[in-house]
Amino acid sequence: MTASEVPVLTIDGPSGSGKGTISRMVARRLGWHYLDSGALYRAVGVAAAWGDLDLGDAGALVRCTFDTAIDFREDASGELRVLVNGNDATDELRTETAGAVASAIAAMPEVRTALMDRQRAFRQPPGLVTDGRDMGTVIFPDAPFKVFLTASAGERAERRYKQLKDKGVSVTLDGLLREILARDARDANRAVAPLRPAGDAVHIDTTGIGIDEVVERVLNVVGA
Repeated sequence: MTASEVPVLTIDGPSGSGKGTISRMVARRLGWHYLDSGALYRAVGVAAAWGDLDLGDAGALVRCTFDTAIDFREDASGELRVLVNGNDATDELRTETAGAVASAIAAMPEVRTALMDRQRAFRQPPGLVTDGRDMGTVIFPDAPFKVFLTASAGERAERRYKQLKDKGVSVTLDGLLREILARDARDANRAVAPLRPAGDAVHIDTTGIGIDEVVERVLNVVGA
């Protein structure tokens, strides 16, 4: 089986739409590989911060992209851990600061190009489930299965608020809502690979819907 013959399910959507959780569960059900594309950008941003790089220096960030070792592993509980240059950076990658940095560097064409081949290398048998913002439009435009997840900004903020509070992080719901709306605007209006559904993607609004039901709807798209 050649790389182009390996089936891919892309799950795109805005921050907090549930695409990460849903993608991991679907990948597990299908027995396919999983790629969290956003974690790659966050990992590069964290590595750049560790190296005290200028986030406005595209050349330095591109070099950082090639030089940074990024590995995904599941721990004993099945939770996905992200290792950056051998260090477990999972918790740092989940902060709002890391998300804002990832969004900023993702707007740089040079960085996106540098990460493109790295993302496509995850396409291996028996299949790949990948989530992000341009998986179905730019990285895997030939994917046979595409989903675009959405949810109201208010619900996405509440989900994020609960996640962070459960981890002991001090945040406010109003602050998270403002950050989500700001990120939505940045992602939708950036010049390179803006957040938008692929023309052939199946839209699923997760507002008020339980995780298990969303997983079943996504599996139906694959015919599983």
